[in-house]
Amino acid sequence: MIKISKLVHDYIQRDEEGNPSGTVRAIDDVSLDVKPGQFIAILGHNGSGKSTLAKHLNALLFPTEGAVWVNGLDTRDRDLLWDVRQTAGMVFQNPDNQIIGQVVEEDVGFGPENMGVPTEEIWKRVEESLKAVSMYDYRKKSPNRLSGGQKQRVCIAGVIAMHPRCIVMDEPTAMLDPSGRADVIRAALDLNRNEGITVILITHYMEEAIQADHIFVMDKGKVTMQGSPREVFSRVEEMQALHLDVPQVTLLAHRLRQSGLAIPEGILTKEELAEALRRCRQ
Repeated sequence: MIKISKLVHDYIQRDEEGNPSGTVRAIDDVSLDVKPGQFIAILGHNGSGKSTLAKHLNALLFPTEGAVWVNGLDTRDRDLLWDVRQTAGMVFQNPDNQIIGQVVEEDVGFGPENMGVPTEEIWKRVEESLKAVSMYDYRKKSPNRLSGGQKQRVCIAGVIAMHPRCIVMDEPTAMLDPSGRADVIRAALDLNRNEGITVILITHYMEEAIQADHIFVMDKGKVTMQGSPREVFSRVEEMQALHLDVPQVTLLAHRLRQSGLAIPEGILTKEELAEALRRCRQ
């Protein structure tokens, strides 16, 4: 679904008069592959390059060097721009920046309408996509009267209505409360598991990455670590050296193991920790 080969991205710095004065490297020789139907999490602290990478997957940015292919489409080819963006939909951090309709169903239908989809098909897609994120009952509501998590689910529905093969979510829960975050992640997981849509989640909430099939960890524009959630989060000291947390239950298990308890590495859930502690008592 996604193939990135030796990607480099430099931002141009400008002086007070707007003239180029240098460059800052945000992505530095990154290569990775994402298979169709995978749920991928990309982690990293602020400035690690993860959001810059996300914008390359939707052709909002173009490579300085290297290449990005989205379902076989080369993002450097400007003639393929709209095909790329239809294939890989984007959900941003602030839903208020993405919602433009006065009514939920009108907002969700905006993308397909711009694509020239027939009216009858638009309303069918609107219904299907709102049901997919459990927002169909709010279709006649004003987005202004929704919670943050509900707004973000409307944004996801708007992307789904364009029938993408992949959804890129750039820190979609950063501005939400815990309940809203859970709603959005649940919707993303449902789309991935039930609809087979490839999901790429950019996040700094470690608990959100537990459900991923594969994790990429970024630092200073490079992929410094990758693997399954269990493989990545078992490397507690390495994550901390990158100024990143691990899930709280994983950190607790790690400290208990350091204290001498025979607890396996890579504990990801409270249930796993409870079972490990039970075995220690036997």
